[in-house]
Amino acid sequence: MHAITLREPGGPEVLEWTEVPDPVPGPGEVLLDVAATAVNRADLLQRKGFYPPPPGSSDVIGLECSGTVAGLGEGVTGWRVGDRVCALLSGGGYAEKVVVPAGQVAPVPSGVDLVTAAGLPEVAATVWSNVVMGAGLTAGETLLVHGGAGGIGTHAVQVGKALGAVVAVTAGSAERLNRCRELGADILLNYKEVEFEKEVKADVILDNMGAKYLGRNVAALNRRGRLVVIGMQGGSTGELNLGALLSKNAVVTATSLRYRPVPEKSEIVADVVARLWPLVESGAVKPITHEVLPIQRAGDAHRMLDEGGVFGKLVLAVGS
Repeated sequence: MHAITLREPGGPEVLEWTEVPDPVPGPGEVLLDVAATAVNRADLLQRKGFYPPPPGSSDVIGLECSGTVAGLGEGVTGWRVGDRVCALLSGGGYAEKVVVPAGQVAPVPSGVDLVTAAGLPEVAATVWSNVVMGAGLTAGETLLVHGGAGGIGTHAVQVGKALGAVVAVTAGSAERLNRCRELGADILLNYKEVEFEKEVKADVILDNMGAKYLGRNVAALNRRGRLVVIGMQGGSTGELNLGALLSKNAVVTATSLRYRPVPEKSEIVADVVARLWPLVESGAVKPITHEVLPIQRAGDAHRMLDEGGVFGKLVLAVGS
């Protein structure tokens, strides 16, 4: 088969479409013929040599894919060869074939085409596990989403609205904020012009910035608020005012999806299928795709994401 490999850590130019050995499903694993994969910021970090895959995972980049079941490992039930699926991966998505634990495979939601479905697993599992399963967002609460125009952000806005929350978003331009409004965002905050913590008080904050926003996020929390940190685009080390946190009986958590053990990921995927997929199938939550590029243009896709301006997800078509 062919896959995107790295000559060495570096810029987008190190990504090469080359021939590699076919993967073989082990016990409890499913072999997929990949139709498409999608680009995540973690992919850019891995390309640069900063985000290695978990032990035992493929060193091929790619945290999600869609495709058809091509083979079943020992003990796998519930799937048949030819099933149209999407999957949450620890790696290996930028390839023609990939193996994945059976519990991390999900049916493609009805009404979503196979290529578009490649951009769903990572955002769906990230948003649902953090905002719903972890932070327990409920109707009537306020959700603040940082980076509302990105892949995670565009999905989180819609999930928040579908659950009956008031949704606030930060983004860096009026155009991107207006597009967030079209997805249902209620409060639009241009982070270049306003101090968000003075404009909104939130019950749940989904944060991709990390250290840079830590103190400001705590200031923006309501009493019993929950801050969930899922990224470190603004640094990894910050100062936390415990007095401010204590006075609000608030909670700060930080989570990573990629390094969770298979049973935890399988539990998340099962809950996504049971409770989030019906929202996707009803049209309340839609996959937002900026552009579909052929897998051979993975380097161009990485440049696009790095430069900014992408709204939603970049999808890479693999199958013919």
